[in-house]
Amino acid sequence: MGITDFTEGVLRGVGLGEPVIRIGVTGLSRAGKTVFITSLVANLMDRGRMGALRAAADGSIKAAWLQPQPDDTVPRFELERHLAALTGPDPHWPEGTRQISELRLSLRVQPRGMLRGFRGPQVVHLDIVDYPGEWLLDLRLMERSFDTWSKEVLERMTGRPGAAAFQSALQDLDLGAPLDEATARNLAELYTAHLQESRLAGLSDLTPGRFLLPGEMAGSPALTFAPLPPAPRKSPLHREFARRYEAYKSRIVKPFFRDHFARIDRQVVLIDVLGAIHAGPQAVNDLRRAMADILSAFNPGRTGWLAQMLGLRRVERILFAATKADHLHHTQHPRLTRIATALLREARDRADFAGARTEALAIASLRATTETTIEQNGTELPAVRGRLMDGRLAAFYPGELPADPAMLLNAAQQGQQAWLDGDFEAMQFRPAADTAREGHGPPHIRLDRAAEFLIGDRL
Repeated sequence: MGITDFTEGVLRGVGLGEPVIRIGVTGLSRAGKTVFITSLVANLMDRGRMGALRAAADGSIKAAWLQPQPDDTVPRFELERHLAALTGPDPHWPEGTRQISELRLSLRVQPRGMLRGFRGPQVVHLDIVDYPGEWLLDLRLMERSFDTWSKEVLERMTGRPGAAAFQSALQDLDLGAPLDEATARNLAELYTAHLQESRLAGLSDLTPGRFLLPGEMAGSPALTFAPLPPAPRKSPLHREFARRYEAYKSRIVKPFFRDHFARIDRQVVLIDVLGAIHAGPQAVNDLRRAMADILSAFNPGRTGWLAQMLGLRRVERILFAATKADHLHHTQHPRLTRIATALLREARDRADFAGARTEALAIASLRATTETTIEQNGTELPAVRGRLMDGRLAAFYPGELPADPAMLLNAAQQGQQAWLDGDFEAMQFRPAADTAREGHGPPHIRLDRAAEFLIGDRL
């Protein structure tokens, strides 16, 4: 912890200084982290669509502006570029999160209630930290040895995309042979290809996460290992892979936890529930397990006053947001919320038990569709209309989600290979054009309710 963090923590603890709320935003690939942050900040700056955020609705928020972020060594979240991509003349989805980034938004807020007449406006800083969910999955590795991690990975690998090539290489491996770097590199590449194919198939529980987003570390020894089967005597390859695994934890995972993750006050976990449902039972069960593992890495609950003074924080509120609600007619949003709630039951119970407040919402950070009805076999169906990725305008009825979430979760946990008899499909839409209105941020669904849960109590 640096002197700046210490000083800031002491000032907050004794009620001095300007309050800071540090919000972590994560989610697995294609969950919409970049769009969520871009739309949230844009809508807090122009609050015409934020009616469910009480401080915006009653005028308590007097102004909002961007400031330099407090962490000089963390890349800035490229808000302007992402907003231009979403709202420009040729709107398109921005690139996804590939590294940690940060943005500070400052709000001038007039206190409400009895304090309104005695205190002037105060400034509240929102430090929003964006990081890949794949990195968060790595935190569970801190509690696992190389042998334990290898056993778990190899047990669930069979039948997954790309697994056969890696398993074949393991069968041909001479574990007693001298260490050969070419063999080590080949195993790591085959295992990484398996992770990449599994992610494309909609699976979520994929570790180590940096194998998917290596950045400048691609090809380094810390990213050149793979799970190995147990052996009565440790081979040179096994000993070296175990060493690299421990180096991965100590040099990559632990610094991330220490420098960034452990400082979060409020957390957003974005989930592509519709994408998992469309991918099938295995993807849903994998998502359920990944969410439970992600939450096990949090330190939820309230901190005491001494811990606050020393800058030690716990996550007080966690929002689980099922994204892309605009792909469904609003009549199905309650079902999506119930499925997300049931899917995350294990994860939420852990957090609730520890004292943290949690909420599950069906949201669309950027609304890309409008609602309509279509006729099919003489029946009118509630549908959505939008522009597809190829530019065509289409009205789409994806089918009905089940009213009882157990229909999905039981099938997923029982290992079924297919479900819903093709009654539910997913479609990809482009951002809608010409949605700008003066004083209003980008159109959304329930982003204001998400903001009220995350920061409403501090404004």
